[in-house]
Amino acid sequence: MTATTPQGSLWARCAGCSSLLYRKRLRRNLDVCPECGAHTRLDAPARLAQLVDPDSFSALPDHPAEVDPIGFVDVLPYPHRLTAARAATGLTEAVVCGTAAIGGHGCAVAVMDFRFLGGSLGCAVGELVTRTAERALADGVPLVLVTASGGARMQEGALSLMQMATVSQAVAGLREAGLLSVSVLTDPTYGGVAASFATNTDVVLAESGARMGFAGPRVIRQVTGRELPEGFQTAEFLLRHGQVDMVVPRYALRARLAALLATAHGGRRPDARTGVPGQPPPVDSARPARVPAARAPAEAGDDAWATVRLARHAGRPTTLDYLETAFDGFVELHGDRLGADCPAVVGGFARLDGRPVLVVGHQKGHTTGELVTRNFGMASPAGHRKALRLMRLAARLGLPVVTLVDTPGADPGVRAEEQGQAAAIAENILAMTVLPTPVVTVVTGEGGSGGALALAVADRVLMLQHAVYSVISPEGCAAILWPDRSAAPQAARALRLTAGDLYRLGITDEVVPEPEPAAHADPAAAARALREAVLANLLPLLDVPPATLVRRRRQRFRRFGAANRPGVR
Repeated sequence: MTATTPQGSLWARCAGCSSLLYRKRLRRNLDVCPECGAHTRLDAPARLAQLVDPDSFSALPDHPAEVDPIGFVDVLPYPHRLTAARAATGLTEAVVCGTAAIGGHGCAVAVMDFRFLGGSLGCAVGELVTRTAERALADGVPLVLVTASGGARMQEGALSLMQMATVSQAVAGLREAGLLSVSVLTDPTYGGVAASFATNTDVVLAESGARMGFAGPRVIRQVTGRELPEGFQTAEFLLRHGQVDMVVPRYALRARLAALLATAHGGRRPDARTGVPGQPPPVDSARPARVPAARAPAEAGDDAWATVRLARHAGRPTTLDYLETAFDGFVELHGDRLGADCPAVVGGFARLDGRPVLVVGHQKGHTTGELVTRNFGMASPAGHRKALRLMRLAARLGLPVVTLVDTPGADPGVRAEEQGQAAAIAENILAMTVLPTPVVTVVTGEGGSGGALALAVADRVLMLQHAVYSVISPEGCAAILWPDRSAAPQAARALRLTAGDLYRLGITDEVVPEPEPAAHADPAAAARALREAVLANLLPLLDVPPATLVRRRRQRFRRFGAANRPGVR
């Protein structure tokens, strides 16, 4: 990235080599330093001007409904931040979407703009990118995504997290139709964007100088206390560790995309059963019928920070505890079949009321030794791949899947990044959107960010009464948006992360009551409540045809787009 001199100056100073550059020369060189090759960040209009054929871009409507779903306020109300971002950038949101041609080949394209609230993924951005993918499917053309993002938008709470699944299932629709999808990673691409549509396309390119990862370097240093290796998370690092298909300098990017699009099929492949080209699933604005056993949500007055502390209580039942009490005959399976077995994720066959099921969940532990051994329930890429292997096995055997979520988030360590943490999460989300077997998820403790969503793209999502589910931890949110971490209780309230909050937002389907004061006080009673709730939600799904399950699951997450967001219950 280049550090420029004051606005309006004819000169710019490169942050890579400190050379003083004539601004017009820099622009002629596509904003790449001619001395050292450092790539300046581009805004979305400049990126489009460089990539697409002249006069070929036609913008899609970019005026989704105004979004402030949880009334978030930190030092400023969220709507004020949106207004300031729009004034500063001239954009409606953090992405520009439309149809275009690259090298004469038609495509749908979505380009993110980091200037707009750090290119964060919120409901409106998710809606716009999803519409772009749906347009590609309808037109039978490839999809090109250019990413630049700090991650999911904290000010929209767990609804921003849902966009990872919403967009991913739109990408899955293109995959099923045989249409090419390509993402171009630019600097920076992190968090929820990295762990979803940036890495679950057919081809992933990285522009020279780009950085990509699930957790950012600062977070990794804080969590691990380790210095990071030179070049960590750079495009070249990603290529060495098998996480991107190629690294392309900016001057060659347009030609490389044109060559890729030239190889793509111009039309949709016919459906194998009907011979008719695939169509996007219709959006069902009606909420699926509640199962008879639905419980009332927690009261609105629940203290969010107190709930966070209860969700983290060391005595709270773990996945293995529930497998011993709520389920019968558990047989654990190990390994991701790629060389590792993550102890933070456990799974295998079990029986629920005499019915065979496959259960997979995060495992924390109760003692310090157990927590350390299990990495505090933070799954590595091997853990996510093990979970996916087991869920696909369940689908092949015709078994329903139950997932138990209890994690502060995915492993943010150096080795996890080297092994493709973002891509592993993205692949889980993508695969679960099309898994042809019933899936019921229960958030039993902490539901932390993409690490939780990697096991929670389900037909029914339940939460225990004192569980939490959030796009970021309250401490992390406070550190970014408040002056210091002491504002974590305030951030917890602003994030709307309790079971009652998420039920009212339509993200969860049921709140499962806990014994007083919480599950750790009577684990046996908590297990009985979980068992009853899972049975009540699973049984109606067993008779639903697989194709209908997949269609309804997609509709469920499609509703979280800005235009289709369910109203408050």
